[in-house]
Amino acid sequence: MTDRMPNQRVTLGLALLLGIAFAPLALGGQGISLALGSEAPAAALEDLDGNPVQILDYVEEGKPTLIEFWASWCEICEALQPQLDQIQEEWGSQINIVAVAVAVSQSQRRVRRHVEERGIEYPYLWDGEGEAVKAYEIPGTSIVVILDGEGTVVYTGSGRDQDLIGEVRKLILLPPA
Repeated sequence: MTDRMPNQRVTLGLALLLGIAFAPLALGGQGISLALGSEAPAAALEDLDGNPVQILDYVEEGKPTLIEFWASWCEICEALQPQLDQIQEEWGSQINIVAVAVAVSQSQRRVRRHVEERGIEYPYLWDGEGEAVKAYEIPGTSIVVILDGEGTVVYTGSGRDQDLIGEVRKLILLPPA
């Protein structure tokens, strides 16, 4: 198994890089990743200390969750950061934010340093094996998946032009059905 791991990482890395290169051409604001209305899948990850976690551990019943698939070198992810900061500041008690750091051209150490330097208050998880990328059908970075309080996909998007604040505002301010 360890002999295959470098090849799997190279394949995952190439797939993500190709996805990033062609994302502006092929992807719109919705319809990326999982189908709207589908249930959020499980995926094994690590926290930034190397401890095993499940992505669904960060999804609470009755509370929406925003998941960003992220990399420290992703300029689009950096452009989305002010929106995530505002969402955390305004609605942090009403929505979970989770960043999934893809294991392409970055290390857990680099991700941890990024989080510490910026004082980010929501969890960053490490997808070293690409399990979350596969489970969530992620073609690149700067992909955001928003789940409602039941763990159902209600938004997927890509790129710097996402209106994450607007999407969260709609979700938070909607009266329960």
